[in-house]
Amino acid sequence: MTSIALVDDHRVVSRSLKAYLESFPEFAVVGIAASGEELLEHLDEWKPDVVLQDLLLPGGVHGIETTKRILARATSTRVIALTASIDEARLVGALRAGASGYVRKDAEPETLLAAIRAVVRGRTYIDRAAEPLLAGGGGGSELTARETDVLRQLALGRSNREIAAALDIGDETVKTHVANLLAKLGVDNRAQAMVQALKRGLVSLDDLESL
Repeated sequence: MTSIALVDDHRVVSRSLKAYLESFPEFAVVGIAASGEELLEHLDEWKPDVVLQDLLLPGGVHGIETTKRILARATSTRVIALTASIDEARLVGALRAGASGYVRKDAEPETLLAAIRAVVRGRTYIDRAAEPLLAGGGGGSELTARETDVLRQLALGRSNREIAAALDIGDETVKTHVANLLAKLGVDNRAQAMVQALKRGLVSLDDLESL
């Protein structure tokens, strides 16, 4: 069973979401918070596998900062950012903070279910509504052919060991390539690198959803 904490200052929204999620036997909502501070206060007690949180939270700790603090204390917890509007600054900010998912608040229920199931499997999930933000471009320096291969595998959610097996190279070589491509792309983590892979056309949202 996947334990879930909800963070939203609209209690009606949270309670409706709780009722919906708990209609599936695989999910249990272990707590509801109205602010980042309240979630952090109960984090050690609730120990959620997944946190669904609004990016625009009241109080002194906004959604992106809450994500950072959650992951500093609970490294195995996955955070899905819920947003009222899709924009690149919020997408990149959430992923840079360590969020594993980015979903519109008005998304279809099936989208949210897919996001939760994806992040539990260690994948990153981006709402298809963000697709226009991921068309073309891609920042940072040019990658070598091998770094491009590694980035494609990384974007598909493969571990270093899986990448090594797929490309028939050593684990340490993969680590070196990952470090180099993150530096060249100017990103901090694999989720941000995945965005760059999407922008460069190395993978598509269809590829990610089929995993």
